[in-house]
Amino acid sequence: MGNLKKSLVGALLAATSIVSFGSVLQADTKVIHAGELLAVPGEAAKKQQTIVVVDGRITEVRDGFVSPTSFGNDAKYVDLKDSFVMPGLMDMHVHIQMELGPQNDSEKLRLSAADVGMQSVYFAHKTLMAGFTTVRDMGNEYTHLNALRDGVEKGWIAGPRIIAGRMVAATGGHGDIDGMRHDLLEKYTSSTICDGADDCLRAVREAVKFGADVIKITATGGVLSDTTTGTGQQMTDEEMKAIMDTAHGLGRRVAAHAHSAGGINAALRAGVDSVEHGTYADEESIRLFNENGAYLVPTLLAGDTVVQMAKAGTISSPAIRDKAIRVGADLIENFGRAYKGGVKIAYGTDSGVSTHGINAQEAVLMKQAGMSEMDIIKSATVVAAELADMSNSLGTIEAGKHADIIAVDGNPLSDISELLDVDFVMKAGTVHKNQ
Repeated sequence: MGNLKKSLVGALLAATSIVSFGSVLQADTKVIHAGELLAVPGEAAKKQQTIVVVDGRITEVRDGFVSPTSFGNDAKYVDLKDSFVMPGLMDMHVHIQMELGPQNDSEKLRLSAADVGMQSVYFAHKTLMAGFTTVRDMGNEYTHLNALRDGVEKGWIAGPRIIAGRMVAATGGHGDIDGMRHDLLEKYTSSTICDGADDCLRAVREAVKFGADVIKITATGGVLSDTTTGTGQQMTDEEMKAIMDTAHGLGRRVAAHAHSAGGINAALRAGVDSVEHGTYADEESIRLFNENGAYLVPTLLAGDTVVQMAKAGTISSPAIRDKAIRVGADLIENFGRAYKGGVKIAYGTDSGVSTHGINAQEAVLMKQAGMSEMDIIKSATVVAAELADMSNSLGTIEAGKHADIIAVDGNPLSDISELLDVDFVMKAGTVHKNQ
């Protein structure tokens, strides 16, 4: 029996060695030659760089064009010698299940839940092809959103990495259902609508229970609410404080949709991590942003979109149309003040209000508002990764991080519109686009 036992142990060790050796041989190695590389936005770009990717992670970045065979005979070569290479872009405010337009209201009633799910797969793919490898979805039907997030993570669906948000709102406020007959209002009202601090605490716990990665609150009224309740503060200070304390205690960050200065400042005093839109931020807002280290996610593209739609007559509701023209224009005009005031800016478009796949148009609007090209790119990479609490794995092209890499023909540091036409997209080491 002793010899038999030794033989079995020996065979097991040999098999383990074969498996380990086979695993080494099967490692997916890609070697990228980058003509110009912005590895860390905020630092200078470098010419003629080699990026090594193994099993979806960056293992090293070297000066010069190093031969791919130096990293193994099976290493795959990616030629980007004529391209400007940079980290994958991140959009911190999207709505992947919708796309605003004249048909939007009727589609809510005509499309089945399965239809909406399929449409969101299509929108996710468009977003990835535009060079956005990570997005933060700030409010959709949560079962489909979570399924989309998980399907992308498992490799079933080609789409950006998704941070799934769940909205918590006050009864009758922005984020609640409006503009429908009463029986439909009751049917579509969400269980994360809350009133009073205790009820809002319950809503946050429920959102986290069902898979929310981040909590979004609607601190003020909104442009696309079909009601004349305005854009002032709608959640009370006590409700917001209860939400912040509960969410942070459960390890979730909180984003606040906010337009009016009063609502922005109340959310910042409550401890919000980011303010979405921030249209009427005043001097007090800028002071609170900087004191608390909170981020502004400006969504200039959404503002521009609703203004153009309102002027073209494609928004039929008078309540929405009037707010769109006023708030949309002010959003873009006031953004420059926050930027000049030193507020941390994280890139976000509110895509879904705008068309999916044109997310880079936000960068053009940010430039028009006075933001530098480097700061724009930094907002969509380094700063966005900070807001998402993913700086250890995203935002730069450095050893140990996910191989989220894009490339364009020209230099976006001199012409930000180059981001409108992304030629190469790699996410977690998988090439999804190479034109």
